[in-house]
Amino acid sequence: MARAQGARAQMALAFETTYGTPPVSGFTKMPFASTSLGSEQPLLNSELLGYGRDPLAPIKDAVTADGDVVVPIDAEAFGFWLKAAFGDPTTAGAAAPWTHEFQSGSWVLPSMSIETGMPEVPRFAMYSGCVLDQLSWQVQRPGLLTATARLVAQGETIATLSGAGSPAELALQRFGHFNGAISRNGSALGNVVSAEITYANNLDRIETIRSDGKIDGADPSIAALTGRIEVRFADSTLVAQAINGDPCEISFSYVLPSGESFTFTVHAVYLPRPRIEISGPQGVQATFDWQAAKAASHARMCTATLINDIEVY
Repeated sequence: MARAQGARAQMALAFETTYGTPPVSGFTKMPFASTSLGSEQPLLNSELLGYGRDPLAPIKDAVTADGDVVVPIDAEAFGFWLKAAFGDPTTAGAAAPWTHEFQSGSWVLPSMSIETGMPEVPRFAMYSGCVLDQLSWQVQRPGLLTATARLVAQGETIATLSGAGSPAELALQRFGHFNGAISRNGSALGNVVSAEITYANNLDRIETIRSDGKIDGADPSIAALTGRIEVRFADSTLVAQAINGDPCEISFSYVLPSGESFTFTVHAVYLPRPRIEISGPQGVQATFDWQAAKAASHARMCTATLINDIEVY
């Protein structure tokens, strides 16, 4: 008997025309490292008395479908997750390479249908009505460059055959940490040890009463963009900014030798005043838990720019 193995798992994604309705075609095979996307329905213990010490049968509670997907930050497939986070991009170019600009602030986010498959069982789980709640990643010197997408779904449908058909495949061109650079107000920001970026749509689940126990949707509320920068304490530039309370623009960029690039620009970063500790004979480091806000000059909080050979997302 065949047993499920993660090495044979697969994932396909397509954007929906109608929320909660998987499209019949248009799926794309997505690279991923792991996923906790799933549906669960807890049981409620009976509170009734008068039937002895043994409890009565439990009652089913509401269905919850959500989870995380860990994906590589690459030149092509990552654009689908950026579209899920920010909405449709503005695409420029008469021919490849194309420049896709994703901007924060949109009140309309697309929903997706995501199928995870284990063909050896066989088990194919279709999650419809998936809306991206949070997208986060880390910037560091070693290791693999991946992002975590947190999703809220409407429901799960299990089948023995794939509902995604034969999904289209993309060329995998991964960015690495060694392709990365960080700049502040257009100049390279030195002495950075590590950084974290978290963009959250702060979805509001519409939990109306339905016979199937599913939600009616997930609406975005006030977005949040936060993170952390850890630097070797070499000068007082960032500390002075924190004390003065002035914002700065910080960009995180990755460029491949073949020309593909990804740039994430936070237009107004506010830094808290950090505690500078001398904990021993080694180098002194400072940690800034930063927050972003809407910048008056750009009328938005952040911009993600992806340059690749994909014409339309």
